[in-house]
Amino acid sequence: MSKIRIVTDSSITIEPELVEKYNITIVPLSVMVDGVIYSDSDLREEGRFLEMMKNSKELPKTSQPPVGLFAETFEKLIKDGAEQIIAIHLMHTLSGTCEASRQGASLSGADVTVIDSGFTDQCLKFQVVEAAKLAQAGASLEDIVAHVEEVKSKSELHIGVSTLENLVKGGRIGRVTGLLSSLLNIRVIMELKDYQLNTVAKGRGAKTFTKWLNSYIDAIKDRKIAEIGVSYAGTPVLAHELASKLKVLGAPISILETGSIIQTHTGEDAFAVMVRYE
Repeated sequence: MSKIRIVTDSSITIEPELVEKYNITIVPLSVMVDGVIYSDSDLREEGRFLEMMKNSKELPKTSQPPVGLFAETFEKLIKDGAEQIIAIHLMHTLSGTCEASRQGASLSGADVTVIDSGFTDQCLKFQVVEAAKLAQAGASLEDIVAHVEEVKSKSELHIGVSTLENLVKGGRIGRVTGLLSSLLNIRVIMELKDYQLNTVAKGRGAKTFTKWLNSYIDAIKDRKIAEIGVSYAGTPVLAHELASKLKVLGAPISILETGSIIQTHTGEDAFAVMVRYE
C-alpha cells in the first residue's frame, strides 16, 4: 500500500471507479437549499440537485468542509498507515476549501501538503488522478508535487453558460453583465485562467457554443492532447454533441454530470470543456 495518500474535495467531477482504483479520499463540501444543509456527496444522483435548485425559493449556498472534518480525515489516513498526504483542492477564488484543509492539517499534526489546483471539476480530476497514479507507483512526495504542477500548467478549462443569473446571484460576475445577458438571451463562454473567469466568446442562441468549439478545436488540433473532459449541468445532449466534435482530436473523452457545487454557480444547460495536454 502506498505511503502517500491523495485527498481532494467534492467539487471534483470524477468516475467512481477511478476513486476506488486509486484509493482517493474525497472530503465533501455542503450545500444549503432553503435552509436545509446537504452533504454534496449525497446529491450525486443524476439530475437530483438541479431539480432541487429549480424548486428552491432562493439560490442554494455552498460551503467548504469544516476544518474539523479535514483534521479527522487526515488523522484517519495516518492511523490507516499513510506517512504523507497530498491534498489537492478547488481554487481559492471559488471557495475557502484550501484554507480549511491547511487548518485541518495543522490541527491533525499530519504531514500534509495542500495544493491549490487553480481549477475545479475534471481539471481537478486530471491533477488528482495523476498524483494518485504516481503515489501507487511509489513516487516521492517531491516528484508527485512537481508532476501535479506540470499537469496544472498543461490544462485548460472553458465553461459555457446559458444564463448568467446564478453567477450574478452568487457574486461571481457583475450585475450589469448578467442583466444584459438575460435581456438579450446571450450565451457566454468563459475561460478559467489565473484563478479568474474571463469571457472569450458570446452570442445569441445555442449555436454560439458550437461555433466557439469549432474555432477552439481548430486552434488546438496540432497539439498533443492527453485527455479531454466534458461536464454538464442539466441535459447531457449538448455535452454528447460537443464530445462528438472533440473526437477529431484523438484523445480519450470523459463525459460526466458536474456536481451540486458547480451547478449552483452555472445554472442549468451549462457545460465545461477541459483539456490536458501531454
